Amino acid sequence: MAKGGFPNMGGMNMQQMMKQAQRMQQDALRAQQELETRVFEAAAGGGMVSARVTGAKRLESLVIQPECVDPDDVEMLQDLVVAAVNAALTEAAETSDREMAKITGGLNLGL
Repeated sequence: MAKGGFPNMGGMNMQQMMKQAQRMQQDALRAQQELETRVFEAAAGGGMVSARVTGAKRLESLVIQPECVDPDDVEMLQDLVVAAVNAALTEAAETSDREMAKITGGLNLGL
């Protein structure tokens, strides 16, 4: 091992690495907070049911078009609600993963 540091670190000392890691962590936390306030929307059944969720994975609104409501087929409506909510949540999660990967370079930092 090289004197005063680790070998093959590209000339970066431990203090520089720690500062860079802290900066990355601050950027990641800032991005995570921003993502939690963003709203994601998805629809199912050709727009008959739409759901809006936040990046914090909370359902913000659910819109069901009146022509979609059939008292004889409640199961279809339930399926459309589940599909719309899950699609919005998936969009939120995928966007969050992409944004965090930009900051962390793909490293899983547990954020």
